[in-house]
Amino acid sequence: MELTKFGHACVRLEKDGRRLVIDPGGLTDQRAWEGADAVLVTHEHFDHFSEEALRRAAAARPGLRIWTNSSVAKRLDGLGTQVAVTGEGDAFSAAGFDITVHGAWHAVIHPDVPRIPNVGFLVDGTLFHPGDALTVPGAPVGTLLLPVHAPWSTVGDLIDYLREVAPRDAYAVHDGALNDTGTAMVEGFLGERGPGVPTRYRRLAPGMSAWIG
Repeated sequence: MELTKFGHACVRLEKDGRRLVIDPGGLTDQRAWEGADAVLVTHEHFDHFSEEALRRAAAARPGLRIWTNSSVAKRLDGLGTQVAVTGEGDAFSAAGFDITVHGAWHAVIHPDVPRIPNVGFLVDGTLFHPGDALTVPGAPVGTLLLPVHAPWSTVGDLIDYLREVAPRDAYAVHDGALNDTGTAMVEGFLGERGPGVPTRYRRLAPGMSAWIG
């Protein structure tokens, strides 16, 4: 399948002419919606979920299906069967992609900040998008979409996470708040010059694609 990044946390997957979009939020390039057949949303934060954009896309494309957790689904009330609630342990098919769901909660930002639901999606048994958590899915992962910059993580957390999941490849997501200096710093630790991870680490510029398989 083809992976295309559309800014910050959003990616689009394409195979056999079908398109699956994950986490199209408020920072997403609107080209991500072109030809979308299905959408997965990990959680409700604005950089992963845009109610306005999803409602607009659902109205324009009646066959569009959206899978997400119960918290996000409540905000999409009125879209009927276009929205399906999913949670940890579920398995389903979305636009011809086989999906399993892993994890239940957003990473802890601070004990005084309430946690919200967050689900991660493993696509076709190979590509994992964890949303805003460092969830270990308990299944082999070929390609990991790695959230490289967030208020709830450190570079040390990312190194340990890559070592535990041990994917063949990792592509940076959740990097919209990093400037060029920050991007280079993260890459220095996760790439060949770092302390060592079992993974090839790469960053796609917005709109760039890579083949996964």
